Amino acid sequence: MKTITIGLLLAASLEFAAADWPQFRGPHGNGVSDERNVPAKLDANSIAWAIDLPGRGLSSPIVVGERVFITCSSGPKQDRLHILCLNAKDGSKRWERQFWATGRTMCHEKTSVAAPTPASDGERVFALFSSNDLICLDLDGNLLWLRGLMRDYPNASNSLGMSSSLVTADGAVVAMIENDSESITAGLDARTGVNLWKLNRPKMANWTSPLPITTPGGRTLIGLQSGKGLVAVEPRSGKSAWEYKDGASTIPSSTLSDGVLFVPSHGITALQIQADGSTPKQLWRSGQLRPATSSPVVLNKMVFTLNDAGVLTSGDVASGSRKWQLRLKGPYSATPVGAGVNLYCVNEAGLVQVVDTTQPEGAVVGEINLGQMILSTPSIARGALFIRSDGKLWKLGKS
Repeated sequence: MKTITIGLLLAASLEFAAADWPQFRGPHGNGVSDERNVPAKLDANSIAWAIDLPGRGLSSPIVVGERVFITCSSGPKQDRLHILCLNAKDGSKRWERQFWATGRTMCHEKTSVAAPTPASDGERVFALFSSNDLICLDLDGNLLWLRGLMRDYPNASNSLGMSSSLVTADGAVVAMIENDSESITAGLDARTGVNLWKLNRPKMANWTSPLPITTPGGRTLIGLQSGKGLVAVEPRSGKSAWEYKDGASTIPSSTLSDGVLFVPSHGITALQIQADGSTPKQLWRSGQLRPATSSPVVLNKMVFTLNDAGVLTSGDVASGSRKWQLRLKGPYSATPVGAGVNLYCVNEAGLVQVVDTTQPEGAVVGEINLGQMILSTPSIARGALFIRSDGKLWKLGKS
Protein backbone atom coordinates (compact mmCIF):
# COMPACT_ATOMS: atom_id res chain seq x y z
CA MET A 1 0.00 0.00 0.00
CA LYS A 2 2.84 2.37 0.86
CA THR A 3 4.47 1.73 -2.54
CA ILE A 4 1.19 2.37 -4.34
CA THR A 5 0.67 5.61 -2.41
CA ILE A 6 4.15 6.87 -3.27
CA GLY A 7 3.57 5.97 -6.90
CA LEU A 8 0.29 7.85 -7.00
CA LEU A 9 1.89 10.91 -5.40
CA LEU A 10 4.74 10.80 -7.92
CA ALA A 11 2.30 10.52 -10.82
CA ALA A 12 0.32 13.46 -9.46
CA SER A 13 3.44 15.59 -9.13
CA LEU A 14 4.47 14.77 -12.71
CA GLU A 15 1.03 15.74 -13.98
CA PHE A 16 1.23 18.96 -11.94
CA ALA A 17 4.58 19.87 -13.49
CA ALA A 18 3.42 18.99 -17.01
CA ALA A 19 0.53 21.44 -16.68
CA ASP A 20 2.84 24.40 -15.96
CA TRP A 21 4.03 27.03 -18.46
CA PRO A 22 7.15 28.27 -16.62
CA GLN A 23 8.88 30.40 -19.29
CA PHE A 24 8.52 32.02 -22.71
CA ARG A 25 6.93 29.54 -25.14
CA GLY A 26 6.32 26.96 -22.44
CA PRO A 27 8.12 24.11 -20.68
CA HIS A 28 10.04 23.04 -23.80
CA GLY A 29 10.62 26.55 -25.14
CA ASN A 30 8.89 25.62 -28.42
CA GLY A 31 5.37 27.01 -27.94
CA VAL A 32 3.69 23.59 -27.75
CA SER A 33 1.72 22.23 -24.80
CA ASP A 34 1.34 18.54 -24.00
CA GLU A 35 -2.26 19.13 -22.92
CA ARG A 36 -5.15 17.81 -24.98
CA ASN A 37 -8.10 19.56 -23.32
CA VAL A 38 -7.55 23.14 -24.49
CA PRO A 39 -10.80 24.40 -26.08
CA ALA A 40 -10.95 24.88 -29.84
CA LYS A 41 -14.44 26.34 -30.15
CA LEU A 42 -14.13 29.82 -28.70
CA ASP A 43 -16.92 32.31 -27.97
CA ALA A 44 -17.92 34.75 -25.23
CA ASN A 45 -18.63 31.83 -22.90
CA SER A 46 -15.01 30.71 -23.25
CA ILE A 47 -13.76 33.65 -21.14
CA ALA A 48 -13.19 32.21 -17.68
CA TRP A 49 -12.04 35.61 -16.41
CA ALA A 50 -10.48 38.90 -17.49
CA ILE A 51 -8.65 41.36 -15.25
CA ASP A 52 -7.31 44.86 -15.75
CA LEU A 53 -3.53 45.26 -15.58
CA PRO A 54 -1.78 48.20 -13.85
CA GLY A 55 0.53 48.97 -16.75
CA ARG A 56 1.77 48.14 -20.21
CA GLY A 57 3.57 45.01 -21.32
CA LEU A 58 4.43 42.57 -24.09
CA SER A 59 5.62 39.80 -21.77
CA SER A 60 3.72 36.53 -21.81
CA PRO A 61 2.15 35.25 -18.59
CA ILE A 62 3.78 32.21 -16.99
CA VAL A 63 1.92 29.64 -14.90
CA VAL A 64 3.34 27.65 -11.97
CA GLY A 65 0.83 25.50 -10.11
CA GLU A 66 -2.21 27.67 -9.44
CA ARG A 67 -0.18 30.88 -9.76
CA VAL A 68 -0.09 33.12 -12.83
CA PHE A 69 2.79 35.62 -13.01
CA ILE A 70 2.77 38.68 -15.27
CA THR A 71 4.94 41.80 -15.55
CA CYS A 72 3.93 45.38 -16.43
CA SER A 73 5.48 48.83 -16.57
CA SER A 74 3.70 52.09 -15.76
CA GLY A 75 4.28 55.83 -15.53
CA PRO A 76 5.05 58.44 -18.23
CA LYS A 77 8.55 56.97 -18.62
CA GLN A 78 7.53 53.35 -17.89
CA ASP A 79 9.95 53.43 -14.99
CA ARG A 80 7.60 51.77 -12.49
CA LEU A 81 8.07 48.00 -12.74
CA HIS A 82 5.29 45.64 -11.66
CA ILE A 83 5.32 41.90 -10.95
CA LEU A 84 1.88 40.40 -10.27
CA CYS A 85 0.84 36.98 -9.01
CA LEU A 86 -2.75 35.93 -9.70
CA ASN A 87 -4.87 32.91 -8.89
CA ALA A 88 -5.19 30.80 -12.01
CA LYS A 89 -8.69 29.70 -11.04
CA ASP A 90 -10.42 33.08 -10.80
CA GLY A 91 -7.85 35.79 -11.65
CA SER A 92 -7.85 37.29 -8.15
CA LYS A 93 -4.61 38.96 -7.09
CA ARG A 94 -2.41 37.08 -4.63
CA TRP A 95 0.23 39.78 -4.48
CA GLU A 96 1.91 42.58 -6.41
CA ARG A 97 5.44 43.96 -6.10
CA GLN A 98 6.66 47.26 -7.56
CA PHE A 99 10.18 48.53 -8.22
CA TRP A 100 11.78 51.62 -9.74
CA ALA A 101 13.76 51.04 -12.91
CA THR A 102 17.49 51.63 -12.47
CA GLY A 103 18.37 51.57 -16.18
CA ARG A 104 17.18 53.22 -19.39
CA THR A 105 13.47 52.95 -20.16
CA MET A 106 13.60 54.37 -23.69
CA CYS A 107 11.90 52.08 -26.20
CA HIS A 108 9.82 52.11 -29.37
CA GLU A 109 6.21 53.20 -28.83
CA LYS A 110 4.94 49.81 -30.03
CA THR A 111 6.88 47.89 -27.42
CA SER A 112 7.23 48.25 -23.65
CA VAL A 113 9.72 48.13 -20.80
CA ALA A 114 7.88 44.98 -19.67
CA ALA A 115 8.65 43.11 -22.90
CA PRO A 116 10.77 40.14 -21.68
CA THR A 117 8.78 37.18 -20.35
CA PRO A 118 9.66 36.06 -16.80
CA ALA A 119 10.72 32.51 -15.94
CA SER A 120 10.42 30.20 -12.94
CA ASP A 121 12.37 27.19 -11.69
CA GLY A 122 9.42 26.07 -9.55
CA GLU A 123 10.80 27.73 -6.40
CA ARG A 124 11.47 31.27 -7.59
CA VAL A 125 10.26 33.66 -10.25
CA PHE A 126 12.76 35.74 -12.24
CA ALA A 127 11.63 38.91 -14.02
CA LEU A 128 13.72 40.90 -16.50
CA PHE A 129 12.74 44.30 -17.87
CA SER A 130 13.98 46.34 -20.83
CA SER A 131 15.74 48.59 -18.30
CA ASN A 132 17.94 45.51 -17.65
CA ASP A 133 16.63 45.21 -14.09
CA LEU A 134 16.56 41.52 -13.13
CA ILE A 135 14.48 40.69 -10.05
CA CYS A 136 14.17 37.39 -8.19
CA LEU A 137 11.23 36.70 -5.87
CA ASP A 138 10.01 33.56 -4.17
CA LEU A 139 6.56 32.31 -5.14
CA ASP A 140 5.01 34.29 -2.28
CA GLY A 141 6.48 37.57 -3.54
CA ASN A 142 9.39 37.94 -1.12
CA LEU A 143 12.43 39.64 -2.66
CA LEU A 144 15.44 37.31 -2.81
CA TRP A 145 17.79 39.42 -4.93
CA LEU A 146 17.89 42.19 -7.52
CA ARG A 147 20.45 43.05 -10.21
CA GLY A 148 20.51 46.40 -11.97
CA LEU A 149 22.50 45.01 -14.87
CA MET A 150 22.87 48.42 -16.51
CA ARG A 151 24.93 49.56 -13.53
CA ASP A 152 27.39 46.76 -14.32
CA TYR A 153 27.10 47.11 -18.10
CA PRO A 154 26.11 50.78 -18.69
CA ASN A 155 26.13 50.65 -22.50
CA ALA A 156 24.03 47.50 -22.83
CA SER A 157 20.93 48.95 -24.47
CA ASN A 158 19.42 50.09 -27.75
CA SER A 159 16.98 52.86 -28.72
CA LEU A 160 14.15 50.43 -29.59
CA GLY A 161 14.11 48.54 -26.27
CA MET A 162 15.21 45.10 -25.10
CA SER A 163 12.88 42.10 -25.25
CA SER A 164 14.85 38.85 -24.89
CA SER A 165 13.19 36.59 -22.33
CA LEU A 166 14.80 34.51 -19.60
CA VAL A 167 15.42 30.79 -19.34
CA THR A 168 16.50 28.69 -16.35
CA ALA A 169 18.42 25.41 -16.28
CA ASP A 170 20.69 23.58 -13.83
CA GLY A 171 20.38 26.30 -11.20
CA ALA A 172 21.32 29.08 -13.62
CA VAL A 173 19.31 31.98 -15.06
CA VAL A 174 20.40 32.94 -18.57
CA ALA A 175 19.84 36.55 -19.65
CA MET A 176 20.61 37.81 -23.16
CA ILE A 177 21.46 41.52 -23.04
CA GLU A 178 22.49 41.82 -26.67
CA ASN A 179 22.70 45.10 -28.57
CA ASP A 180 24.93 47.12 -30.88
CA SER A 181 27.15 48.51 -28.13
CA GLU A 182 27.96 46.47 -25.02
CA SER A 183 26.51 43.13 -26.07
CA ILE A 184 26.62 40.30 -23.52
CA THR A 185 24.85 37.15 -22.37
CA ALA A 186 25.24 36.12 -18.73
CA GLY A 187 24.45 33.07 -16.64
CA LEU A 188 23.52 34.02 -13.07
CA ASP A 189 23.25 31.79 -10.03
CA ALA A 190 19.52 31.31 -9.38
CA ARG A 191 20.01 31.47 -5.59
CA THR A 192 22.17 34.59 -5.36
CA GLY A 193 22.06 36.47 -8.68
CA VAL A 194 25.86 36.42 -8.88
CA ASN A 195 27.39 35.89 -12.31
CA LEU A 196 28.42 32.32 -13.04
CA TRP A 197 29.72 33.41 -16.43
CA LYS A 198 29.53 36.21 -18.98
CA LEU A 199 30.07 36.05 -22.73
CA ASN A 200 30.81 38.94 -25.06
CA ARG A 201 28.33 38.59 -27.92
CA PRO A 202 28.06 40.01 -31.47
CA LYS A 203 27.49 43.76 -31.38
CA MET A 204 24.09 43.99 -33.02
CA ALA A 205 20.55 44.56 -31.80
CA ASN A 206 19.00 41.20 -31.00
CA TRP A 207 15.48 40.40 -29.77
CA THR A 208 15.63 36.60 -29.84
CA SER A 209 15.42 34.59 -26.62
CA PRO A 210 17.66 31.82 -25.26
CA LEU A 211 16.41 28.32 -26.04
CA PRO A 212 16.69 25.22 -23.81
CA ILE A 213 18.14 22.34 -25.84
CA THR A 214 18.02 18.76 -24.57
CA THR A 215 20.34 16.45 -26.48
CA PRO A 216 19.43 12.81 -27.27
CA GLY A 217 21.80 11.84 -24.46
CA GLY A 218 19.92 13.97 -21.93
CA ARG A 219 22.43 16.80 -21.75
CA THR A 220 20.97 20.30 -21.25
CA LEU A 221 22.35 23.16 -23.31
CA ILE A 222 21.19 26.72 -23.95
CA GLY A 223 20.99 27.97 -27.53
CA LEU A 224 22.01 31.62 -28.04
CA GLN A 225 20.90 32.99 -31.40
CA SER A 226 22.17 36.15 -33.12
CA GLY A 227 22.66 37.56 -36.59
CA LYS A 228 25.90 35.55 -36.77
CA GLY A 229 24.19 32.19 -36.16
CA LEU A 230 23.61 30.08 -33.07
CA VAL A 231 25.89 28.79 -30.31
CA ALA A 232 24.96 26.14 -27.73
CA VAL A 233 26.46 26.65 -24.27
CA GLU A 234 26.43 24.83 -20.95
CA PRO A 235 24.06 26.63 -18.53
CA ARG A 236 26.39 26.48 -15.50
CA SER A 237 29.67 27.38 -17.19
CA GLY A 238 28.82 29.18 -20.43
CA LYS A 239 31.25 26.84 -22.19
CA SER A 240 30.48 26.40 -25.88
CA ALA A 241 29.43 22.91 -26.97
CA TRP A 242 28.96 23.65 -30.68
CA GLU A 243 28.25 26.53 -33.04
CA TYR A 244 26.23 27.10 -36.21
CA LYS A 245 27.87 29.98 -38.10
CA ASP A 246 25.69 30.57 -41.16
CA GLY A 247 23.66 33.52 -39.83
CA ALA A 248 20.20 33.72 -38.27
CA SER A 249 17.37 36.15 -37.64
CA THR A 250 17.50 38.63 -34.76
CA ILE A 251 13.71 38.63 -34.15
CA PRO A 252 12.06 35.17 -34.44
CA SER A 253 13.73 32.53 -32.25
CA SER A 254 14.66 28.94 -33.06
CA THR A 255 12.45 25.98 -32.15
CA LEU A 256 13.44 22.47 -31.00
CA SER A 257 11.25 19.44 -31.68
CA ASP A 258 12.15 15.71 -31.51
CA GLY A 259 15.86 16.38 -31.62
CA VAL A 260 15.69 18.74 -34.60
CA LEU A 261 16.42 22.44 -34.32
CA PHE A 262 14.50 24.71 -36.69
CA VAL A 263 16.54 27.89 -37.07
CA PRO A 264 15.26 31.08 -38.78
CA SER A 265 18.24 31.11 -41.13
CA HIS A 266 17.94 31.53 -44.92
CA GLY A 267 14.25 30.81 -44.46
CA ILE A 268 14.22 27.84 -42.10
CA THR A 269 17.26 25.59 -41.65
CA ALA A 270 16.71 22.23 -39.92
CA LEU A 271 19.61 20.94 -37.81
CA GLN A 272 19.78 17.42 -36.34
CA ILE A 273 21.09 17.53 -32.75
CA GLN A 274 23.87 14.97 -32.28
CA ALA A 275 23.95 12.53 -29.34
CA ASP A 276 27.69 13.07 -28.79
CA GLY A 277 27.28 16.83 -28.48
CA SER A 278 29.09 17.62 -31.71
CA THR A 279 27.99 20.21 -34.29
CA PRO A 280 24.47 19.43 -35.57
CA LYS A 281 23.97 18.03 -39.05
CA GLN A 282 22.02 20.14 -41.52
CA LEU A 283 18.99 18.20 -42.78
CA TRP A 284 17.44 20.75 -45.13
CA ARG A 285 16.94 24.45 -45.82
CA SER A 286 13.77 26.07 -47.18
CA GLY A 287 13.30 29.66 -48.32
CA GLN A 288 9.56 28.97 -48.74
CA LEU A 289 9.17 28.76 -44.95
CA ARG A 290 10.71 32.15 -44.20
CA PRO A 291 9.18 33.58 -40.97
CA ALA A 292 8.58 37.23 -40.15
CA THR A 293 8.26 38.37 -36.51
CA SER A 294 6.69 35.13 -35.28
CA SER A 295 8.93 32.19 -34.40
CA PRO A 296 8.39 28.79 -36.09
CA VAL A 297 6.18 26.19 -34.38
CA VAL A 298 6.29 22.43 -34.91
CA LEU A 299 3.06 20.46 -34.49
CA ASN A 300 1.99 17.03 -35.78
CA LYS A 301 5.09 16.50 -37.93
CA MET A 302 4.66 19.89 -39.60
CA VAL A 303 6.63 23.10 -39.14
CA PHE A 304 4.60 26.31 -39.31
CA THR A 305 5.65 29.88 -40.03
CA LEU A 306 3.42 32.95 -39.97
CA ASN A 307 4.20 36.17 -41.81
CA ASP A 308 3.18 39.71 -40.85
CA ALA A 309 0.19 39.73 -43.20
CA GLY A 310 -1.27 36.56 -41.68
CA VAL A 311 -0.27 33.86 -44.18
CA LEU A 312 0.28 30.61 -42.28
CA THR A 313 2.62 28.23 -44.12
CA SER A 314 2.92 24.52 -43.36
CA GLY A 315 6.04 22.56 -44.21
CA ASP A 316 7.06 18.93 -43.87
CA VAL A 317 9.48 18.45 -40.96
CA ALA A 318 11.38 15.70 -42.79
CA SER A 319 12.07 17.57 -46.03
CA GLY A 320 11.09 21.23 -45.57
CA SER A 321 8.81 21.07 -48.59
CA ARG A 322 5.80 23.37 -48.43
CA LYS A 323 2.51 21.54 -47.87
CA TRP A 324 -0.15 24.26 -47.75
CA GLN A 325 -0.81 27.91 -46.99
CA LEU A 326 -3.78 29.45 -45.18
CA ARG A 327 -4.54 33.17 -45.10
CA LEU A 328 -5.60 34.31 -41.63
CA LYS A 329 -6.87 37.72 -40.61
CA GLY A 330 -3.73 39.73 -39.82
CA PRO A 331 -1.50 41.57 -39.15
CA TYR A 332 0.56 39.53 -36.67
CA SER A 333 3.37 40.12 -34.21
CA ALA A 334 2.79 37.31 -31.70
CA THR A 335 3.96 33.73 -32.22
CA PRO A 336 1.26 31.02 -32.39
CA VAL A 337 1.13 28.31 -29.73
CA GLY A 338 -0.06 24.73 -30.17
CA ALA A 339 -1.95 22.05 -28.28
CA GLY A 340 -3.27 18.77 -29.66
CA VAL A 341 -3.93 19.33 -33.36
CA ASN A 342 -4.66 23.05 -33.02
CA LEU A 343 -2.63 26.21 -33.46
CA TYR A 344 -3.79 29.30 -31.53
CA CYS A 345 -2.99 32.50 -33.44
CA VAL A 346 -3.64 35.98 -32.02
CA ASN A 347 -3.42 38.97 -34.35
CA GLU A 348 -2.58 42.55 -33.45
CA ALA A 349 -6.25 43.55 -33.35
CA GLY A 350 -6.94 40.96 -30.62
CA LEU A 351 -8.63 38.34 -32.80
CA VAL A 352 -7.88 34.78 -31.65
CA GLN A 353 -8.09 32.23 -34.48
CA VAL A 354 -7.85 28.48 -33.89
CA VAL A 355 -6.45 26.47 -36.81
CA ASP A 356 -7.04 22.71 -37.10
CA THR A 357 -3.77 21.52 -38.63
CA THR A 358 -5.13 18.10 -39.58
CA GLN A 359 -7.37 19.54 -42.30
CA PRO A 360 -5.96 19.09 -45.84
CA GLU A 361 -5.36 22.84 -46.27
CA GLY A 362 -5.72 23.87 -42.63
CA ALA A 363 -9.00 25.31 -41.37
CA VAL A 364 -10.07 27.96 -38.86
CA VAL A 365 -12.39 26.16 -36.42
CA GLY A 366 -12.78 28.81 -33.73
CA GLU A 367 -12.58 32.58 -33.28
CA ILE A 368 -13.00 35.13 -30.53
CA ASN A 369 -12.31 38.86 -30.71
CA LEU A 370 -10.86 40.27 -27.48
CA GLY A 371 -11.09 43.82 -28.82
CA GLN A 372 -7.66 45.14 -27.80
CA MET A 373 -4.28 45.35 -29.52
CA ILE A 374 -2.28 42.23 -28.65
CA LEU A 375 1.41 41.79 -29.46
CA SER A 376 2.15 39.17 -26.80
CA THR A 377 2.55 35.43 -27.42
CA PRO A 378 -0.16 33.41 -25.58
CA SER A 379 0.50 30.82 -22.89
CA ILE A 380 -1.21 27.46 -22.30
CA ALA A 381 -1.69 25.83 -18.91
CA ARG A 382 -4.27 23.71 -17.09
CA GLY A 383 -6.61 23.36 -20.04
CA ALA A 384 -6.74 27.08 -20.75
CA LEU A 385 -5.24 29.82 -22.87
CA PHE A 386 -3.77 32.92 -21.16
CA ILE A 387 -3.50 36.06 -23.31
CA ARG A 388 -2.48 39.60 -22.39
CA SER A 389 -2.79 43.03 -23.98
CA ASP A 390 -1.45 46.32 -22.63
CA GLY A 391 -4.58 46.65 -20.53
CA LYS A 392 -5.94 43.19 -19.73
CA LEU A 393 -5.15 39.55 -19.05
CA TRP A 394 -7.65 36.91 -20.16
CA LYS A 395 -8.07 33.26 -19.35
CA LEU A 396 -9.91 31.32 -22.07
CA GLY A 397 -11.04 27.86 -21.05
CA LYS A 398 -11.69 26.21 -17.74
CA SER A 399 -12.98 28.42 -14.93
